[in-house]
Amino acid sequence: MAARTAVNEVRTTTSTHSTPPGPTSRPPRIARYALVLGGLTAFGPLSVDMYLPALPAMADDLHSSDAQVQLTLAVFLLGLGVGQLVVGPLSDAFGRRTPLLVGVTIFTAASVVAALSPTLPVLIAARAAQAFGAAAGMVIARAAVRDLFSGVAMARFFSTLMLVTGAAPILAPVLGGQLLRWTSWRGIFVALTVFGVTLLVVAASALPETLPKSHRRSAQPRDILGTYVGLLRDRVFVGYAVTIGLAFSVTFAYISGSPFVFQQHYGLSASDYGFVFALNGIGLVLAGQLNGRLVSRFAPRTLLRTGLTLSLTGVVGLVVAAALRAEFPILLLPLFVTVSSVGMITPNATTLALADHPRSAGSASALLGLVQFFTGGAISPLVGLLGGDSALGMTVVMAVAAAAAFTTFAVLTRRPHRHQGKRSDESAQIDHVG
Repeated sequence: MAARTAVNEVRTTTSTHSTPPGPTSRPPRIARYALVLGGLTAFGPLSVDMYLPALPAMADDLHSSDAQVQLTLAVFLLGLGVGQLVVGPLSDAFGRRTPLLVGVTIFTAASVVAALSPTLPVLIAARAAQAFGAAAGMVIARAAVRDLFSGVAMARFFSTLMLVTGAAPILAPVLGGQLLRWTSWRGIFVALTVFGVTLLVVAASALPETLPKSHRRSAQPRDILGTYVGLLRDRVFVGYAVTIGLAFSVTFAYISGSPFVFQQHYGLSASDYGFVFALNGIGLVLAGQLNGRLVSRFAPRTLLRTGLTLSLTGVVGLVVAAALRAEFPILLLPLFVTVSSVGMITPNATTLALADHPRSAGSASALLGLVQFFTGGAISPLVGLLGGDSALGMTVVMAVAAAAAFTTFAVLTRRPHRHQGKRSDESAQIDHVG
């Protein structure tokens, strides 16, 4: 009963107003929800970035090649995409809380198995199960935000989440590297186990059920498939989903290419590279917080357009700098703009994508995650094909992805005037803030 009252208080306070409540009127539970839901969305980055420094040691210990050990990463990314497709509709049918707690439990148990894996096949299987549990946390976190918030308040809260989720990829490689100074690669999975146990306890005690029974959908496979088909037929939803995926592809291309470009082409040390990586990550977090302040004055669609414009401007600067073989410091400014722009793109595009689908938020969130990881995974290998340590090759891939994101947004997300009456009141309100 107390949990239901807490959720009702948040819904009442964050309902569809033209101006969201100011800092002094926010319920104190907002910070708690931000920490819990932010921790859930951090499952993916922590599980990927923390163990990357340990891949060579894992190959030696498990008597495997580098390519074989890299399968643990490929399986995890694939599991994140497929897991979200499964968990999303289940959370629409059975509520958020039970699938979430089951997912976090699976993640924790799989982390234990990974830490104790005697062979590579066992580790690969553990990573697949770990990915399924991580997918539950990520997809349900987005869906829970849609349950708790609406309108501009939803965009503002997604911006708040950037403070937590943006810190994960900044800290994870550093944390993983420090752990390797004191323990083996198995210690990283022990740390992930501790993280899973902590989040399981916190989620069980601090996150109530956010989806009322009256809003739940059928769990029949035919109905689940029908929900996905309906979402895929929504041109505007698909437009925002692909926009998010392509925008993240810019970041994926940067992440996959920058270690080689910065260290082999520009001669940065590993520690200098980590500093640059962290600096850009901080920019992403700051942009998310700025977006949270601006969303009460400007429509999320306007801010999304601004973020995409900044991304495109930044990558054009990167291509010019790379083509002219400019010194590395000249590359830093457009790179900072490009990476930081994700802090404005993600919260606004996610808000607009979910606005018209309150009763299928889990399934819609799952498709957003699937498109994000699959698009990024498909585009980032192009960096290697164009020259793994080539600054021009990396920046060209980033530029193509940024241009495609802006074009997708401009073409697919525009609603014809004659269909305006079919929109939800909330969706219309989101587009006309300020």
